[in-house]
Amino acid sequence: MGRAVLLLLFLVILIIRTNGSLYRVGDTSGWDISTDLDSWVLGKRFVVGDVLWFQYSSDHSVAELTRQDYNGCNTTNALQTYTGGNTSIPLTKAGGWYFACGNKLHCLGGMKLQVHVASNQAPSPAPAPQQGGGGSLPKTSKNNNPLSTLPSSSPSLAHASAPFFLLVLCIVGLLQLDQFYE
Repeated sequence: MGRAVLLLLFLVILIIRTNGSLYRVGDTSGWDISTDLDSWVLGKRFVVGDVLWFQYSSDHSVAELTRQDYNGCNTTNALQTYTGGNTSIPLTKAGGWYFACGNKLHCLGGMKLQVHVASNQAPSPAPAPQQGGGGSLPKTSKNNNPLSTLPSSSPSLAHASAPFFLLVLCIVGLLQLDQFYE
């Protein structure tokens, strides 16, 4: 039980220090073979500090893979494997992140997700426009719909729901771990 308390404390600190967004993978469809994960990821911009929340049935799992294993749906050498139906994965470093269902047939059927995570550092300012160029800036259509935004330095009730939700998920997970070790 002592380990569970330390893990909970670590997760609470991680949640408080995070300045990102919570994304429910697959939105309302969740992590499932019927979800079009390629379409789900389109238009989303992930940054260090964001959290991916996988919700899935007992027929599935989440395997974090290398790029090579992702491309070949090789889940036997997973970097990390998650089970239990609710998995929250904080995106802690920039670069490619690769996930697939632990069932190779599901992975081959498209149940896999690749996300590119950008650094959360502010971009360099854009250069000043040149004289006489005319025209307007291009319009963008960004469909970056996180479930919610994790807290920034300014407190608000709207931002308080994501950390509370993650805290509840952590507590439920710890209770399941506690039952497992009994």
